[in-house]
Amino acid sequence: MNRVLLTCITSFVLLFLTVTAGLAQLPNLNFSSAAGAPGTDFATLFRLLAGHPGFTAPKSEIRMYDKDQKETISVAMNFAYLENKIRMEIDLAQMKNKDLPDSLAGQLKLLGMDQVVTLIRPDKKSIYVIYPKLAACLAQPLPAETTDSSKMEKQAIGKETLDGNPCVKNRVTFTSQKGGKEELTVWYATSLKDTPTQILTKQGEETVITRYKQIQLDKPDAKLFDLPAGFKEYSDMQSFMQGITARIIGGGAPESK
Repeated sequence: MNRVLLTCITSFVLLFLTVTAGLAQLPNLNFSSAAGAPGTDFATLFRLLAGHPGFTAPKSEIRMYDKDQKETISVAMNFAYLENKIRMEIDLAQMKNKDLPDSLAGQLKLLGMDQVVTLIRPDKKSIYVIYPKLAACLAQPLPAETTDSSKMEKQAIGKETLDGNPCVKNRVTFTSQKGGKEELTVWYATSLKDTPTQILTKQGEETVITRYKQIQLDKPDAKLFDLPAGFKEYSDMQSFMQGITARIIGGGAPESK
């Protein structure tokens, strides 16, 4: 194997691990665990949206702040929800993360890894991380924590207007069967049938704010929550990396598991 190909493969492996580490810091994008941060993990999110028929929020965002309230991570996402299914579209080249190198965006685009779609399918007990430009999908089992049975209590603590929508600000408390508690703040937009429009949580000394923008109450197309036809599906990171590496060196991707 010549030096150019070896360098290319090494760069891909390092880049993939870097991106995975970066995603893992975002509570709603951490596909290795459903409990990325109290209040915005998938289990809690499903509880907050339970009973909602569906909506889209194409200009949503997640921001994280340190103990001094300085922004450490921000990412925009196209969010859609339908009957207990979630779809999130992310442009990783636009993600800002103080711990990731500035050159990451160019490398992501070069390798076709900048566009990522995450599907959360409780009915299939799976999370699908899709790379459209690579026609590839990494399937992971949905953690058991997503089927949360904790008690949820809401207490109105004020009123605010966000993005032109009047909202009731609530303190929401979840109490597990073992007595453990987590608390978050949720803004419910009264003009949008009480759809949550902002969620604020604490993760240690960090603050996480998830904001759903340009909310439309029309149900999204059910096909958006299905895997694209013809995409290779991989069941673990090792086989995924092997398949994409094979494409990079021009040898064709091995059969997925």
